Amino acid sequence: MKQVLIVGCGDLGTGTGLALAAEGHQVWGVRRRPEEIPAPINPLAGDFSHPDDLPDFPRELDTVYFIATPDEYNDAGYRAAYVDGLANVLERLESDGLSPRRVIFVSSTGVYGQNDGSWVEEDSAAEPTRFSGRRLLEAERMLAEHRFPSVVVRFAGIYGPGRDGLIRRVREGGTAADKPPRYTNRIHRDDCVGVLCHLFSLPTPQPLYLGVDDNPCPQTEVMDGIAEILNLSRPPRETNSRGQNKRCDNSRLRASGYQLRYPDWRAGYRALLEG
Repeated sequence: MKQVLIVGCGDLGTGTGLALAAEGHQVWGVRRRPEEIPAPINPLAGDFSHPDDLPDFPRELDTVYFIATPDEYNDAGYRAAYVDGLANVLERLESDGLSPRRVIFVSSTGVYGQNDGSWVEEDSAAEPTRFSGRRLLEAERMLAEHRFPSVVVRFAGIYGPGRDGLIRRVREGGTAADKPPRYTNRIHRDDCVGVLCHLFSLPTPQPLYLGVDDNPCPQTEVMDGIAEILNLSRPPRETNSRGQNKRCDNSRLRASGYQLRYPDWRAGYRALLEG
């Protein structure tokens, strides 16, 4: 049995904690509303964006997850959640004399700035054009410079129960960008949890993984497929060059031994809509 701390025990953190607890590990979750953390995860009240509002950490920590959600979608919100929040947690671990085996940090493929449909992998240039990507990359680099062994996973667009924005867009008659083709990268929420548990158990993980499924594809393909499952008309097209446009390669994650539950959007959205 190992002791695990999940800082930011929201949806992904709770799913990961429940899975690890089912394997026999002792799990604590930090959240401002600890009453929302289900058993058998041990709830801890705290706000990691404020150093004086962190709870006491377990003494024999094996693994720490940092899974933040900004309060606001702006630069200040991302700085508080990812940069200041991670710094506060690392400082508390140091001041308490704790030495976790591994710190696992949830980031985003938004750290890449490629906008031409090109392929990216873990070693591709990370030159974010948005504040969100810049703050995430700042936090990643801070963690990499720390003495604790760490793993970063950059998830793409997460969908699943409670994350149905593209489904609602199709139902409401939203447009799909097709000129130029805008590639999107996705991963089902359950595979996010699976990846996080996988990184816990890997004996010698790489420091960075892309958390995406096998099938980056044009936005129009995904929206057309959702419309087909829902028996709706194909979404109208628009010419739009805004937003990110890249294809993320999950070869490193695959090579590590992880098997996707939903290897592409077809399997994931069909299960979501028909389940």
